[in-house]
Amino acid sequence: MRPTQAKDHPAAAPSPLPRLVAPSGSSPRRRRAGRAAAGGAHGAGPPRGAALRQVEPVAVDEDVPAAVGHVLDQVLADRLARAGALDALFARELAERVARFTQAGGKRTRSQLVWWSMRACGGSDGSTASAALRVGAALELLQTCALVHDDVMDGATLRRGRPALHADVQGRYGDTAAPARAARFGEAAAILAGDLALAWSDDVVAETPLDRWTATMVRRLWSDMRTEMVAGQFLDLQGQLTGSRSQPRALRAACLKSALYSVERPLALGATLAGADGRTIRALCAAGRRVGMAFQLRDDLDDVFGDPERTGKSRGGDIREGKPTYLVALAVARAEAAGDRPALTVLERTLGDENLSPAGLDEVRDVLVRTGARAAVESKIDRLSTQGLRHFDGALPATEATARLRGLLAAAAVSRAAAPDGCRNAPSGTGPDDSPEVPRGAGPADSPEGSPGLAPVASAASRASRAASPAPDDPPARSRPAAALAPAGSGAPEARR
Repeated sequence: MRPTQAKDHPAAAPSPLPRLVAPSGSSPRRRRAGRAAAGGAHGAGPPRGAALRQVEPVAVDEDVPAAVGHVLDQVLADRLARAGALDALFARELAERVARFTQAGGKRTRSQLVWWSMRACGGSDGSTASAALRVGAALELLQTCALVHDDVMDGATLRRGRPALHADVQGRYGDTAAPARAARFGEAAAILAGDLALAWSDDVVAETPLDRWTATMVRRLWSDMRTEMVAGQFLDLQGQLTGSRSQPRALRAACLKSALYSVERPLALGATLAGADGRTIRALCAAGRRVGMAFQLRDDLDDVFGDPERTGKSRGGDIREGKPTYLVALAVARAEAAGDRPALTVLERTLGDENLSPAGLDEVRDVLVRTGARAAVESKIDRLSTQGLRHFDGALPATEATARLRGLLAAAAVSRAAAPDGCRNAPSGTGPDDSPEVPRGAGPADSPEGSPGLAPVASAASRASRAASPAPDDPPARSRPAAALAPAGSGAPEARR
């Protein structure tokens, strides 16, 4: 008997809290051949909800977003039942909003990257497929957390063409409280909603039965990704406050906040679930980081030049909030280099103006075009995409799954919301554009150990594989014992982070 059982929960004493939902179904069967045991990573009893329904990977291939949505429906139904057993008002007002927001998500791009990375790296059994779908569902919940919190921090009232969650809550209580109090309550409720989505996403990952090595790597990747997201968001907010117009800082924030989370980490998670070797994971990470940076730069362009009916949010939000985007930093640098005082005046006057009019935004757009910043960012997106695909090509066998994954990467940086005038007609312009394609030290293939920049945030899987995969003919990562992995918080400086 564990000490906590003996001291804290004697058999004769009642449970301090009622069980919210009785466990259903039988314990998951132990899987053979090194795959996920029913006891998870540590051999303990399976956590509630851990049993995985076996799926046929080829069937999922036909419609990955639908398969992820089906898993989300199951996960959210369980969470909503637990929330309802705890408190009906909490379930109705908060938990159901989180569920609706997540189920009405976008294209499930991140979860598709997990799936096709897993498939391209050879994942073909039902157990691995089930785990990949659950990790994809967890990513969708993590995305809910990020978007709901982001809307509060940015003061955005529109998301996916509908009221943002905090605005929705505010409207719900607009007739029963003073406007300021209703607004504050809406923001507070949205913070809690994001926290709930984050907790649920962590639960899904923790309750996914995996073998010891895979569980260790997946959870390290997951932990790194969450920290990177927070760091990137902090840098973004700090840049808004200080009015930073540093191009390297803008790229660093974009990499931490979006590039890693949107592309590189999903690729690494899928490859790790499939048991890919270190060289393959490193190649995918190098490709994913570059494509992820291109994805974020495209998002910055779409915010200013995109069609609101297609983006689902107001145009020019980044300008009104004074976000330190690379697009803006480049425009300022080019205007300064050219001595373009009128352009600098427009940027100084409009950046961070919450009440910026449509005419004022048109002035900003004109400056971004006239300085050549828009065209330069377009060129950078093209270069990053090309470099990313170059790292990707040859890293995996030529299969249908590899082709599907490559197609997702190629499409990641394509404008999803181009306005009728298009981005390709802008003049090229001249001016400084000296920043590297990705921040120095951004990935395994970019710089030697110890270089400055983003080297400390290298993928956990990549760090382990550098030590464990010195030769091309190394066995797959899954076959290496867990002892080969440096425990978190120990070992070389790059492992301590």
